[in-house]
Amino acid sequence: MSVSGYPSFDELRAALRAVVAEENGGFGLHMWATVVDRDGVVVAVAFSGENRGDQWPGSRVVSAQKANTANAFSLPGLALSTANLFTAVQPGGSLYGLQHSNPVNTEVAYRGPSDHIGTVNDPMAGGKIGGVNVFGGGLALYAADGTLVGAIGVSGDSSCADHIIAWKVRSALGLDNLPGGVSPTGDDNIVYDITDGVSASGWGHPACADGATEIATNLPSTHPVTRRNSGN
Repeated sequence: MSVSGYPSFDELRAALRAVVAEENGGFGLHMWATVVDRDGVVVAVAFSGENRGDQWPGSRVVSAQKANTANAFSLPGLALSTANLFTAVQPGGSLYGLQHSNPVNTEVAYRGPSDHIGTVNDPMAGGKIGGVNVFGGGLALYAADGTLVGAIGVSGDSSCADHIIAWKVRSALGLDNLPGGVSPTGDDNIVYDITDGVSASGWGHPACADGATEIATNLPSTHPVTRRNSGN
């Protein structure tokens, strides 16, 4: 971990590449990952492939959106993943319209030379990216003492696989010391309880594939979080 308490570029890239090599229930595609601090400032951006074109170019900014969203709508005492927001932002939902708030800062998203994208000198680093995303792949980051320090966003595969990969990367970075969440296991795991278009809990996310559903359901056991009662 870097001196600031956030993962360095090298740590983020190494964790992402290791997790992408595993079975994650998606298409097995290369991924983007972005970390933001508690103020929404981009700390690091990395990709898992050899070159920036090895993963969907559009997913770079999507990963940053996800990080910004998980940070913006999580609290010291309540972790919300981007996956948890899907149902609430649908028409008639309690958070309908949220996805249209806090737009991406395009000057930050698209500035700088293209050959710096996804490197230690990614042009987004140091800027407030903004953006709201309401499907799987964004998770808040909590330090060892339970302090909410920011969030990670992962994009480049199915939304369900994105969530799984983000969860595993957060675990590898040791920033999963969570307070409570809205999932059945009391954390910010993706919730699969939508039947005939209705989520029983109000926090549901569509299923993508049986493999991803099984892996995600087992995450609290295979990659358990550390539960903290944070008052920070």
